[in-house]
Amino acid sequence: MELYLLLHSLLMHAIAALVILVYIPICVPVKLLVRAFVKPRSKEDLRGKVVLITGASSGIGEELAYQYAKEGACLALVARRKQALKSVAAAALKRGAPDVLVFPADVTDAEQSRRAVEETVAHFGRLNHLVANAGIWSSCSFDQVTNITGFNKLMDVNFWGSVYPTYYALPHLKASRGKLVVSCSAAGTVATSRMAFYNASKAAQLRFYETLRTELGSEVGITIITAGYVESEITKGKGIQKGGEVAVNEEARDAQIGVFPVGRVETLCEIALEGIRNGDWYVTWPSLYRPMQLIACLAPEVLTWISYAMYKQEAAKGSRPLGQRILEATGAKKLFPPSLLHPLVKTE
Repeated sequence: MELYLLLHSLLMHAIAALVILVYIPICVPVKLLVRAFVKPRSKEDLRGKVVLITGASSGIGEELAYQYAKEGACLALVARRKQALKSVAAAALKRGAPDVLVFPADVTDAEQSRRAVEETVAHFGRLNHLVANAGIWSSCSFDQVTNITGFNKLMDVNFWGSVYPTYYALPHLKASRGKLVVSCSAAGTVATSRMAFYNASKAAQLRFYETLRTELGSEVGITIITAGYVESEITKGKGIQKGGEVAVNEEARDAQIGVFPVGRVETLCEIALEGIRNGDWYVTWPSLYRPMQLIACLAPEVLTWISYAMYKQEAAKGSRPLGQRILEATGAKKLFPPSLLHPLVKTE
């Protein structure tokens, strides 16, 4: 048995060496040459396609609805806030969507997820894209948590809130040779302090859909959006607080974002839709998070040290985290998108 294990270990190390020394040096320049000189492949025509978007009442889900609408797609918008959904639907119709279905639902409930998918198919006759976007945030050190069970909701929304709609949508997506679009996060691979629960939920979500890709092959395309900080209710400070309640906490937001820039949601969604239409596996924006993901993979100790210095070290002394103090000292907060300086969060 030991010899058997040794042989497999040697084989896997040899494969890894070939990938690093042979495959990557060849494939990277080939991909660059193809992009530079070969005629781009045709993008998916979204006119008349049926797109179901969860978490569509605000943020990335809302803006993706508008981007799809501009391309002439029919929309099914799902979220808990009925009035907010109606406002998004009206705006999407003005932007070019031929038809918009509003379906208030909580996607952490499997039955409600099933009904949302079935109502969409009953209304439009098919389903071409599912955008699993519903999500919630938290930002506090683990040892500051006062109600540990209050964070069950985070995994329910970020993981099961994607998996449930996917489960019921998959047969319809297979029938239409459609696509799954997952609003994940760079936090799924870059583990920074103060977001243990959020990072864990996004890592679970990321691995689930990467595994699903290996099972589905070309039957259903999967595009995973690993966004960094962009305009949304998350970067307005809305999230699960240390006591388990959901509230807006701008102080915690500033401590978490620190020196990192916050991108415009319109830009992210324009880039994301381009990637979706091209069939890209991943869309990462702002682009600064790509090298961060590489560092997390190749030199995790560097990321751990930086994260500790920026978040934990100073906070442990009773003062604000270093990143937040730099943000305030440099006045960089003025560079936040206007929606974050005077945050308004939809309530209905």
